[in-house]
Amino acid sequence: MDKKTTSRDGTSLAYGVIGQGPTVILVSGAMSTGGTVTPLAQRLADRCTAVVYDRRGRGGSGDTAPYAVAREVEDLAALIDAVGGDAALFGVSSGGALVLHAAASGLPVRRAAVYEVPYADHLAGGAEREAAYKERLNQALGEGRRGDAVELFLRLAGLGEEMIRSARQSPMWAGMEAVAPSLAHDDTVMGDGLLPRDRLAAVAVPVLSVAGGASPEWMRAAAREIAETVPRGTHRVLAGQTHMVEPEVLGPVLAEFFAG
Repeated sequence: MDKKTTSRDGTSLAYGVIGQGPTVILVSGAMSTGGTVTPLAQRLADRCTAVVYDRRGRGGSGDTAPYAVAREVEDLAALIDAVGGDAALFGVSSGGALVLHAAASGLPVRRAAVYEVPYADHLAGGAEREAAYKERLNQALGEGRRGDAVELFLRLAGLGEEMIRSARQSPMWAGMEAVAPSLAHDDTVMGDGLLPRDRLAAVAVPVLSVAGGASPEWMRAAAREIAETVPRGTHRVLAGQTHMVEPEVLGPVLAEFFAG
């Protein structure tokens, strides 16, 4: 990320721009930075101007306490202003929840697309699972146990214990611990983990909600329900894809939606 802008509360935001065409800001999910969605941005660059950025508390961006979802919406407002005052938004996982927050807030957004926002309405015991995660996450972060916080998230994401032990031994672990405090940000964005129907009903722009055909049924159901709840929603399923969607598969779908 070679560019900087400043959010309303003074937080510095690092971002980068590639490509040409309608502007699309890509919003990453939990445990990720702008670099995580850069391969997808590269797939959009032939038809769109793709903007990637480090969300507050990650990578090259700053952070300002106390955290509130409204501050991240203001971050998107600052980015939209920095890239010309008009943009579409795409968000993956909890980043998609932030995109829907922003679209409902009245920002100058032309279109919005999301990939597998993990609203847990259709997950057995979903609300209870989210509440238990929230309590344990806040305790771990409050006690400075960043590694334990990362483990909690990885379990929530469905990783087995052997994979988590392997991750702890990998060179990536230090970077994961570095962004662990931002897990509390994503947890706040997700709220109680259930579909925010009133907020979605306030989204006036066209919304594309996408899921992977190989993802769990509850996640595919959430994607479908987003499209059914917003006033102007469209739903797509990408055959064979999981939550770790391949940029070369998702990219053309998003380019068609954003560039037409």
